Amino acid sequence: MNLPNGLTTSRIVLVPLLVVILLTGQSPAWGLAVFIAAALTDLLDGYLARKRKQVTAIGILLDPIADKLLISSAFISLVEMGVVPAWMVVIVVGREFAVTGLRSVAAAQGFSIPAMRLGKLKMASQVLCVSFLIGDRLISGFYVREIGQALLWVVVVLALASMFQYFRRFWGRIDSQTLQASSSGKVVSIEKGKDGAAQEEKKIS
Repeated sequence: MNLPNGLTTSRIVLVPLLVVILLTGQSPAWGLAVFIAAALTDLLDGYLARKRKQVTAIGILLDPIADKLLISSAFISLVEMGVVPAWMVVIVVGREFAVTGLRSVAAAQGFSIPAMRLGKLKMASQVLCVSFLIGDRLISGFYVREIGQALLWVVVVLALASMFQYFRRFWGRIDSQTLQASSSGKVVSIEKGKDGAAQEEKKIS
């Protein structure tokens, strides 16, 4: 296992530790530290993979899974703690499942949908939001909770906007493939004889 993939795996390993710390009411400082450490691996693994030319299929597969596990687990834990409304987290987590499913369908169709700028902005806002919401238990005052709640609305808006962008890109590729297939594919006409059997097949390229 190379270093970038090791960092991605460590992000997955840190998820249950984060959940235990948050839900057992342990030191919020530890919860914040674990979350930030896990989020930093998301920045480092992609950077190191490109710099060291160690981009692998397993890394491409695991990286978005690790991101979704980290963010979904953090937000669900915050719901259990009574910090954030459940309906907002349902939107955020539902978006993650929808985009993951969309990428799976795209892969089955023979193309990929790369991460887009709006999706990356959404991820950054999620990290900031969770950090402020966890930090509210650590730092009193300074409008930490208010900033976290405001960022939560930003996260929801970006989640919906980026999901729409991914779906639009997906349908654009599907329409493009359909048009290309129609232009270079084959049109078959079959003439039947008296016995009903196919007698002739024509292909137009």
